[in-house]
Amino acid sequence: MHETTYHRASSVDEAATLYAKGSEARYLAGGHTLLPVMKQRLASPSDLIDIAKIKDLVGIEATGDTLTIKAATPYFDIATSATVKSAIPALAYLISLVGDPAVRHRGTIGGSIANNDPAADSPAALLALDATVKTNKRSIKAGDFFKGLFTTALDDGELITAVSFPIPAKAAYAKFPHPASRFALTGVFVAKTKTGDVRVAVTGASQGGVMRMPAIEAALKANWSASAIDGVTVSDQGLMDDLHGTSAYRANLIKVMAQRAVTAAG
Repeated sequence: MHETTYHRASSVDEAATLYAKGSEARYLAGGHTLLPVMKQRLASPSDLIDIAKIKDLVGIEATGDTLTIKAATPYFDIATSATVKSAIPALAYLISLVGDPAVRHRGTIGGSIANNDPAADSPAALLALDATVKTNKRSIKAGDFFKGLFTTALDDGELITAVSFPIPAKAAYAKFPHPASRFALTGVFVAKTKTGDVRVAVTGASQGGVMRMPAIEAALKANWSASAIDGVTVSDQGLMDDLHGTSAYRANLIKVMAQRAVTAAG
């Protein structure tokens, strides 16, 4: 691991100031991605700015039709939160599937979406629920936030502060996990809004990262049932094809996981 300077920021403003002063600074929350790549010498930040203890970045609240989760809130707190379970139980369930207990006690939702791993669970929830990512500079809709593999709309030094989720009428997540990593080989999040719109997001399957499935959305909007997906054709074009599963296998998994999610949503 290369030499670096560690800072523990006490506020968002202090974190942004420290970042600006570093030549190759990086924010550190749970560290489950950054620290391993540093150990492998694939990253060598000049400064690590620890944001995990900033009080303004930790917490969960539901007001009206919106659930807000602050960026440095650990997965464990989200998965076990009575507020989350009441507002969007599908989100609590999704978070409970992330990694293992060690990961869930340290990992954060802000760190996950900033990294935008193509097989991560959280991006599917954000995209399907039409969430808004709030930063120290602006608000970004989930559809504009995810830009491809490990790529987001965040500017250099921009810090995620919270994620706001509209509370849906129905939602569920179904995941086919990789048995070793527990990342999603294919995961599907379905959501039906209180106005009747349907959004479906898929993670783990596409070469471009998290994506929506318009054909399944249209089928479910016409008939909210697992059987409505039977007639949908999912192309394997652009899907991952590796030793864990062919593109055709993942295309089939998208349909199967979508049907399981709809059944779970009720």
